[in-house]
Amino acid sequence: MEFDATTLPGVWVLRSVGVEDERGSFARTFGADEFRDHGIDPHVEQCSRSRNPKPGTLRGLHVQTEPHGETKVVRCTRGEIFDVAVDLRPASPTFGQHHRAHLSEENETAVVIPPGVAHGFVTLAPDSEVWYQMSVAYEPDAATGVRWDDPDLGIPWPADATPAFTVSAQDRALPLLQSWSSP
Repeated sequence: MEFDATTLPGVWVLRSVGVEDERGSFARTFGADEFRDHGIDPHVEQCSRSRNPKPGTLRGLHVQTEPHGETKVVRCTRGEIFDVAVDLRPASPTFGQHHRAHLSEENETAVVIPPGVAHGFVTLAPDSEVWYQMSVAYEPDAATGVRWDDPDLGIPWPADATPAFTVSAQDRALPLLQSWSSP
């Protein structure tokens, strides 16, 4: 695996480095020692997946508050997504900034999201599937986030997906960035 640092502390882009032969390919997608070497919590408490039949399905931007903050590893196992991480850590020098990544089954790329960083995505292809591994179990009372369309975030969502966004009522009700404490 290759670990590429981003502009947000603790957010990493992971690239699987595989080998191919007449049988197909093989690549490691997780290694606890490699995660520890990069300061990433390697503990996996829960894994989840989301299936998204329609392009333009938007999920997020979600985060769990402390003491239930989680490290997430997010990978698109089918289709493709436009993935976004937003720093909501009040003391962070990158508070309110975001990182964007294109994840797909073809590029075999994942993103590591540390505690205090919100995560969301929009699907760009039909039947997209996203796989998550989390360091702590989901805690409904700690679940919150920030609105995906908050103008203060300035996220350039893909124009071809924007008019057809399918967003849950819960995600439409998430607070704006102003509700989070800035440094």
